[in-house]
Amino acid sequence: MLKVLIVEDESLIRRGIVLGVDWASLDCIVVAEAANGTEGLEAVERYRPTLIITDLKMPKMDGIEMLQQLRADGNQVFVIVLTAYDSFQYAQSALRLGAVDFLLKPFHDGDLERAVGHLRHRLEQDRNQDSLLPIPPIQKGDKSKYLLEAINYISSNYNNPDISLSSIAQHLGISEGHLSHLFKRETNYTPLNFLTHYRIRKAMELLRDCRVKVYEVAGLVGYKDVTYFSATFKKVTGISPSEYQNTSQA
Repeated sequence: MLKVLIVEDESLIRRGIVLGVDWASLDCIVVAEAANGTEGLEAVERYRPTLIITDLKMPKMDGIEMLQQLRADGNQVFVIVLTAYDSFQYAQSALRLGAVDFLLKPFHDGDLERAVGHLRHRLEQDRNQDSLLPIPPIQKGDKSKYLLEAINYISSNYNNPDISLSSIAQHLGISEGHLSHLFKRETNYTPLNFLTHYRIRKAMELLRDCRVKVYEVAGLVGYKDVTYFSATFKKVTGISPSEYQNTSQA
C-alpha cells in the first residue's frame, strides 16, 4: 500500500483530493496533508510517505524547493506534481528532481487516479524488469564512507553534463586513483561506469512517459549529445531509447 502525502496551499483543492479520490481502490492511504513545502518536509519526516502529490507554487516554500531538499537529503519518495503552469520549464524542473508524473490544473475527474495507476504500473514493470535495471543494490552496512558519499554525489549530480571522475574525487577530498580503486573493489564498477548506469536507469524511468521526447530525456540525465546518449543506452540495455519507450507503452 502506498502512503500518500498531499501538499497543496489551496484548502478546497487539497480537501477535494483527500476526499474526492477512492484511495482504497488504488491501494493507497492518505497519511497527512500540508499547505506548503515547509509543512510538507515536516510531514515527510513524521509520516514517511511513499508518494507525495504536490502543487508547485506555494507560500513559504514551493514544490520545487521542497523536492530539492528531499533529494539533497537522499529521499527518493515518488512525486506527482500539480501545476497551473503550462510550461515545460516547470515540468522539466520536476522531472530533473525525479517526479514520476505531472498534472496541469485544473485537472479533470479521473486524471489523478490514472496518474497513480500509471505509477503502480511502472512499479510492477520495475519488479518484472530487474534484469534491465543496471544499478546493483548497494548495501550500506558493508560499504565505506567514501563510497557512500560518492554514490550520494552521483545521485545528486548525475544530470550535470560536466560531472567527472575528477569532480567526484575533488568533492570527496581524495585522489582519483583512490576513488577508482575503492569503487572497483566494493561495487565491481568504475565510478564513471556506475555514473553511466545510474543515468541510464533514470532515463528508463523518464522514457516510460510517452510525453517526454528522447532528446529531452538525454538532457535530463546529463547528456549533451542525443546520438551519444542513444548509443550508450543501447549498449547498456540492448535496445534503443525509442524502442524502450515504445515497448513500455505497450
